[in-house]
Amino acid sequence: MKFDFADQQPKFLMLMYGLVAFVVVVGGLLLLLDVVPAWFARRREAQLVAASVGGGPLPRRRKQREGLFAFFFLLPTLLLLVIGLVVPAIRTTLLSLMDGGSTNWVGLRNYGWMFSDDSIVRVLINTLVWVLLVPLVATGFGLLYAVLVDKARFEAVAKSLIFLPMAISFVGASIIWKFVYAYRGDGDQIGLLNQIVVSLGGEPKQWLLESPLNTLLLIVIMVWIQAGFAMVVLSAAIKAIPGDIVEAARLDGVSPWQMFWQITMPSIRPALIVVVVTLTIATLKVFDIVRTSTNGNYDTSVIASEMYNQAFRYGQNGQGSALAVFLFILVIPVVIYQIRNLRQQREG
Repeated sequence: MKFDFADQQPKFLMLMYGLVAFVVVVGGLLLLLDVVPAWFARRREAQLVAASVGGGPLPRRRKQREGLFAFFFLLPTLLLLVIGLVVPAIRTTLLSLMDGGSTNWVGLRNYGWMFSDDSIVRVLINTLVWVLLVPLVATGFGLLYAVLVDKARFEAVAKSLIFLPMAISFVGASIIWKFVYAYRGDGDQIGLLNQIVVSLGGEPKQWLLESPLNTLLLIVIMVWIQAGFAMVVLSAAIKAIPGDIVEAARLDGVSPWQMFWQITMPSIRPALIVVVVTLTIATLKVFDIVRTSTNGNYDTSVIASEMYNQAFRYGQNGQGSALAVFLFILVIPVVIYQIRNLRQQREG
């Protein structure tokens, strides 16, 4: 097969345009964040030197200039925020008020469809189950790991092994667990779970086809991944408990169970809240695990996967956008709660 440069010329031109755009954007950001502030700093330094040499009063910073300077620094972030979040959010909201082809306005009909269609109600219930179980179970396992591993002999090795699933992508983890749940008729089983069942005298099953068990098995994958994250954060919080408090509690004769509930838990409460909120937001947006494991079939779909299916597989832009807006609305209260919690911690 011969390579014809003339046939590939449009692709090379697009590549060149992309490189030029990249250089312009990166160069512009460097100009905004490095060259221009450095010029202002040198100018300020020259004014200070001239004032000190001439014996005159030192130049004062103007509040208006400081505000302009701060806005100058924030401008790239604000532009990216508007382009990457505000504009898509407005566009998605408008699309959710239109039909599947995005040609006619249908008002709130797509939102009514969400709560009247049985299959979508099933999706909402699945999402609720995910949000209720994953943060609580993952945080529980993370806390258990953190307490058991704390000051153990091979603490570093144990923490590395527990945290290891976090280094695997959701897609990779889903493929690994698909092999665990794999089913191969009545012969030799290649799936670990079915092999254990067979060795105990049971019958192998197609685990990912049985609802609602399949949803719980997918939740196991998420918990397996996120428990390591919870363990690291909570372990750091436990180690940050002042030693004199722990020593005083031991001198008072507190039992390990009382130590956990009366000393450890109140001390790590802020870290617990951060972990639960972070896992809640991640769970609301879960997509990769469902998409890779079952593609949302067999009553396992959640909001994110159904949003993708409606918009890109079925061509229903209005319904997919309505699911996206609903997901955004669900995330907002959690984010607001986290912001208020962080603000209270700083004030306290």
